[in-house]
Amino acid sequence: MSYNGAVLARARERLAKRREDNAAEQQRRTRAVYARIPRVEEIDLALRRQMAELCALTLSRDAGAAERVEALRAENLALQRERAQLLRDAGLPANWLDDIYSCEKCRDTGFIGSELCSCLRREYKLCLTRELSGLLRDGKESFASFRLDLYSAEPDPALGGMSPRETMDIVFKTCLAYARNFSPRSPNLLFRGGTGLGKTFLSACIAREAADRGYSVAYESAPAALGEFESARFSRDADAAAAASARVREYLECDLMILDDLGTEMSTGFTVAALYQLVNTRLNAGRPSIISTNLSDAEIERRYGAQTASRLAGEYELLSFAGTDIRRLRKEAR
Repeated sequence: MSYNGAVLARARERLAKRREDNAAEQQRRTRAVYARIPRVEEIDLALRRQMAELCALTLSRDAGAAERVEALRAENLALQRERAQLLRDAGLPANWLDDIYSCEKCRDTGFIGSELCSCLRREYKLCLTRELSGLLRDGKESFASFRLDLYSAEPDPALGGMSPRETMDIVFKTCLAYARNFSPRSPNLLFRGGTGLGKTFLSACIAREAADRGYSVAYESAPAALGEFESARFSRDADAAAAASARVREYLECDLMILDDLGTEMSTGFTVAALYQLVNTRLNAGRPSIISTNLSDAEIERRYGAQTASRLAGEYELLSFAGTDIRRLRKEAR
């Protein structure tokens, strides 16, 4: 996996802040215990003196050094036992004053040898998601707040006799299961339906859940995402072009790409080519995507061509959204 240097630096900064917070908490605990049980502080000072003497003895050629080392070890063990008992008598675990680590594997350094630890990789993906997900802003998108009661319970002949509420219950449960079981081997999804039916909201719910589980997610509107492809290709500002190229690369390589409102972007020959590149590259790499749109199959083919339409029809599982504009209904209910 390739890493964006700036995003990786932010992830390492977050780990450094975590180390500082853990060290501050360990110091707070130590001060509180020393004030409450002075004997623990005396033992810690004795243990430090023993360690210094032990280091000196290991370099000594004195004939009695080995005997003194054994005596120090016995004294050290006795002091550690006393210390542990004092902490337990105070209702604290024996390791209460040990160094605190959020990740025991790397001790919050982010590295195991020269390799990135899983905790740093997870933090990187969270930072990358924040970088790439322009539509995740208010933090209110959660499956728990999805309201099925806003959809009509009346049977609809266009839905095969099912009601919009029944249809959306299936959509909701499918999205919830997708989010909770997401992996790089998850299928591609195509959300289709009119404006205000919950496509963007449920996309955001999936994005948050997948990101919280440590996957990198790009969640962007079609105009913004395809605009980055255009900037990467045509911008005369070298810095802007480089930044756009980096974002395009992450769109292509992130664990989950969510493209919202396909069809609302200005249609040009370049955006058509950019969409095909995005869809085809991710399919070839086996990376899942979710695309939402108001367009029918026929409209997709007219707008983006037979190749893209074929990829979407053949490689994406369709979820059809039903009902009337719930944003309007929610506004009217206020």
